[in-house]
Amino acid sequence: MSYQLPNLTYSYESLEPVISVEIMRLHHTKHHQAYVNGLNIALESYKKAEEKNDLQAMIALEPAIRFNGGGHVNHSLFWTNLAPRDVGGGVEPTGDLLQHLEEQYGFFDNFVDLFNTAALAIQGSGWVFLGFNKVTGKLVIATTANQDPLSTQGLIPLLAVDVWEHAYYLQYKNVRAEYVKAIWGVINWATVITRYNTARATCVSCNCK
Repeated sequence: MSYQLPNLTYSYESLEPVISVEIMRLHHTKHHQAYVNGLNIALESYKKAEEKNDLQAMIALEPAIRFNGGGHVNHSLFWTNLAPRDVGGGVEPTGDLLQHLEEQYGFFDNFVDLFNTAALAIQGSGWVFLGFNKVTGKLVIATTANQDPLSTQGLIPLLAVDVWEHAYYLQYKNVRAEYVKAIWGVINWATVITRYNTARATCVSCNCK
């Protein structure tokens, strides 16, 4: 089985002015495609090594699978977490998720501030997430380095924001703070709510149902 670049449900230009058409096109067709290609190559090499019972080769391939596989997983989520403004991008969450955010973080704006602070604290490249802990039933703001997926921390990802420079540099230059502040204008909370409801159904804590 090989992995494919997912299609977007919106056009490259539809997230402007928050994310430029140039960034969207390069990010999707070049960067994400490169992770998909790298993952497929690494998996094919792993399969051949496994057939030869070459354990050393299999172990040597694991970093490439983790990096490229994580890049594919994270970007596939990221695209769904975005939406043009005319179809709900930037509209604040409602319902149970909003109540949960307010219970843990106070006002919604407090959550946004904490999320942004976490994004700005990442040294180098990485991701910032809103995750769900199915053991405790808690929401968690978490970061990962490079392309590590949130599952490596035992959390279910609900919202992912890419803070690699390729996600913003052509437009925001080195001012990551401006990018992180602006991206809330195109966050698709409808998909976050859907993922939250699904994650909460798996929760083993009596406090989250």
